[in-house]
Amino acid sequence: MSAYDKKPVFLIALALLVACTSCGHDDPDVPPTPTEPDKPDKPDNPDKPDNPDKPDEPDKPAAQIPINISATITRATEEAFESGDRIGLFVVNRNADGSAATLKPLGNHLDNMPYTYTTTWNAEKPVYWKDAQTHADFYMYYPYTQTVASVSAMPFGVSADQSSLGAYKSSDLIVGSTLDTAPSASPVNIAARHLMSQVEIVLKAGAGYSESSLADADVSVKMNNLATSATVDLASSTVSANGSVRSLTPYKDGAVYRAFVVPQTATGNNLITITVDGADIHSCTDALHSACCLLRLVVRRRRRQAWRRRPHTAIGQHRAVGADTCR
Repeated sequence: MSAYDKKPVFLIALALLVACTSCGHDDPDVPPTPTEPDKPDKPDNPDKPDNPDKPDEPDKPAAQIPINISATITRATEEAFESGDRIGLFVVNRNADGSAATLKPLGNHLDNMPYTYTTTWNAEKPVYWKDAQTHADFYMYYPYTQTVASVSAMPFGVSADQSSLGAYKSSDLIVGSTLDTAPSASPVNIAARHLMSQVEIVLKAGAGYSESSLADADVSVKMNNLATSATVDLASSTVSANGSVRSLTPYKDGAVYRAFVVPQTATGNNLITITVDGADIHSCTDALHSACCLLRLVVRRRRRQAWRRRPHTAIGQHRAVGADTCR
């Protein structure tokens, strides 16, 4: 075949190739190539999530401020708090205008929350201030009791037999308050004091006794005609004696007889009876309203001697039966 004869064949093949290539795009059985959609622009606020359907997360709450306390016994203290001691704490938030709200048995910010002393006071569970602005009033009492039905007339009683150290210590009632305190993580210091009268009796040898013979004698001391129960107002730290009167046996601590007594005016003429070798040799009467008083009683064989009271704190007028005014 000549070169002239081959040229038409080449042109025909080229035409067929072009036709097949162009008609392939119009084939309905071949799907079109998908295109990737444009990505949305990032939001102006970088803190918001990219997903607009996802709800915004709530703002984090302000840091809570823990309630920490300390307690200082300011008056007539025999000893400081010991490890293991438990108190009850009430915290009352102030009103919006800053005025004091009423202390209640329930419904305060904290209701009778137990705090235990080691080297510091620790709450039974974590507790916090209402917020960083609201002031509060703090009320505490010792020893702790699980149920406080009334804060204006909380019942309390001293033991009639305080001859053991445990019974003596459990007869001590300490209350305190600190008012209008601003929120802080620092300990709130609560000024506390004894509400029971703390009596100490010391016997001195008089005529017919030496110190050694008195020490060797069979001696007992009791207090008579005393109410041993009372009600306490925690807000005002006041005590009211109630109930019938009875005898009370103090705790003998070396040469000193100690007792916690409900503040009251004793009735009758036989407040303290000292028995030596079976014989009652001394009795007197007094009013017990001081936080702490020391009674020095002179023991004589033949006649009763006026006793003298040396108070740790000032109290009212007192008298001893058949003796001069106590001073």
